[in-house]
Amino acid sequence: MPDKPVFRPGIMLENLHQKSPLIHNITNYVTANDCANILLACGASPIMADDPLEAADITGLCQGLHLNLGTPSQSRISSMLSAGKRAARLGIPIVFDPVGAGASPFRIRAAGELLKEIRFTVIRGNLSEIRALSKDRQQEKGVDAAPSDKITEENLEQAAAFARQFARQAETIAVITGAIDIVTDGIRTFCIRNGHPMMNRVTGTGCQLSALTCAFLAANPGQPLEAAAAAAAAMGLCGEIAHKRLGSLDGSGSYRTYIMDAVYHLTPDQLEKGGNYEIR
Repeated sequence: MPDKPVFRPGIMLENLHQKSPLIHNITNYVTANDCANILLACGASPIMADDPLEAADITGLCQGLHLNLGTPSQSRISSMLSAGKRAARLGIPIVFDPVGAGASPFRIRAAGELLKEIRFTVIRGNLSEIRALSKDRQQEKGVDAAPSDKITEENLEQAAAFARQFARQAETIAVITGAIDIVTDGIRTFCIRNGHPMMNRVTGTGCQLSALTCAFLAANPGQPLEAAAAAAAAMGLCGEIAHKRLGSLDGSGSYRTYIMDAVYHLTPDQLEKGGNYEIR
């Protein structure tokens, strides 16, 4: 059997800086600006096109596709389907962020249609959102994870087992984010302990991570699991760096900006030394 790829998140970040991939985002209007700016901060380039008349054509110009369910509409779902199918034909990595997947029947039907029609490279969400996509659907909630779905050291192995099962079921890489992030292809599992609780006080950090993950995937073809883990570690580490910068009069608004600054200034060496993860 071939050797497993060596996990070097710093090299993956360096590849991202050098390649500057163009990422197509069909995302929600709440965080579209944040997703665009996080991509610029990491060295990638964003483009947003959610009209069905051009979504597939724009995807054909890009190196990655990020689909986000945050503010769904029938036309936006149509654009996601056409863009996703074009990306699949071209071998372009696709990241799906099922924001609030279980919040309404429309969302769960839309997510189900997308899962049926598109083979996603990565699906990233909190535990409640991923449960809403799974066949058992034990929990269905909105944007935030249900209290019972908070990932802790005590339930980490149970959550990781669920993530592996879902990844195999959906034939994808599952990225389940929380106090501890879980990244798995159904076989190998990264447990990442970077991040800060205050990230939950800023809307869009999850959406930003999905966009960032797509950029890492595009810049590191052939290593999607490692690229997704590197993106999660990078985002969490930047949350830690940003929090250390807060002054006595700073709040969530400053923190949001400082996270962006930390992504902009993050170096491969910082990511190599600051990534806090284990591989199971």
